[in-house]
Amino acid sequence: MPSARHPAIPDSLGQFGPYGGRYMPETLIPALDELERGFRALLEDEGFWSAFRGMLADYVGRPSPLFLARGITEELGGAQIYLKREDLNHTGAHKINNCLGQALLARRMGKRRVVAETGAGQHGVATATVCAQHGLECVVYMGAQDMARQSVNVRRMRMLGAEVRAVSAGSATLKDAMNEALRDWIANSADTYYLLGTCAGPHPYPWLVREFQKVIGEETRQQILARTGRMPDAMVACVGGGSNALGFFYPFLDLADVRLYGVEAGGLGLASGAHAASITAGRAGVLHGCRSYYLQDEDGQIIDAHSVSAGLDYPGVGPEHALLHDRGRVEYVSVTDAQAVSAFHWLTRREGIMPALESAHALAFVRELAPRMGRDRILAVCLSGRGDKDMDTVAQFGEVAA
Repeated sequence: MPSARHPAIPDSLGQFGPYGGRYMPETLIPALDELERGFRALLEDEGFWSAFRGMLADYVGRPSPLFLARGITEELGGAQIYLKREDLNHTGAHKINNCLGQALLARRMGKRRVVAETGAGQHGVATATVCAQHGLECVVYMGAQDMARQSVNVRRMRMLGAEVRAVSAGSATLKDAMNEALRDWIANSADTYYLLGTCAGPHPYPWLVREFQKVIGEETRQQILARTGRMPDAMVACVGGGSNALGFFYPFLDLADVRLYGVEAGGLGLASGAHAASITAGRAGVLHGCRSYYLQDEDGQIIDAHSVSAGLDYPGVGPEHALLHDRGRVEYVSVTDAQAVSAFHWLTRREGIMPALESAHALAFVRELAPRMGRDRILAVCLSGRGDKDMDTVAQFGEVAA
């Protein structure tokens, strides 16, 4: 449960405090209203949640393990490091949790066609997977630049029967793919469901995605208590749009003694301007129908984000993260491309676990944090995905010490 200071659901305007909302064309409001009605109807429908939990167990493979990483714990000489292994889910990341829930919702609403955006491709793969399983037509928009650096996931989506549409506009990355997916939905909302991949966008998506992703933290809370007899002292997760972090953190918000850290993509360094640290270096604004923190120039225009990780190069963050930052419940930090690639090699070589570059950002911060904590302290990390999709990117980055 959330703390008394943090709203469990958005207010009547679809906002978490001053963030969130629906800053969308009037033509899309009926579709958003339909989506909200559909989602609210299933909140108290135990039959829906029973089916969802059953699919999480039998199809996704949940609960995902909580692994004590003894090798890196001993090397760092500080806190005991536990990894929440979302990389072991079907399709290799946390994205499948949300995609499965939304696919069930789409079918319940009578939609036959699904559109989605993707950056690293993991959301696209998960969307294509659940569409194949549920017999839904699937179109995935992906930036041309991301398609080049995530070619394996492009092939996976196409093998699953999805149509992958390249987006060359703008920076040809995640922001631009989201623009095109929204345009498609506006034009085809009568029979099309937009399966948004993170806790951003217009209401009710930030709320809806968090509800499907909070299973990560619910499991972690049960597992860490069973393993250690108490709650962790700190938790760390990477933050792009922020769905894995919010799902991980949400069930711990009521525990003031648990410190929460969200790790953004620092790219080439904050001073360079080439990064994706929306909270650390951005300010409040509006993008994709949502008020939150975004990277902007002096005139308030959204600027391109940069990250070695295709899944983190979005110039904004979900509205709940913005509120958690303002209230000081979560501390947001950033690490550079080089630090993330080094952490990728580090976990791979020390534990035999290849993390996604997104997750490697969290691990890079863990290398700094764990040694500052006592050996009797507990540190939980969300390993949001696996790294086989990133091998070419890491190889092209060049030699970095592990």
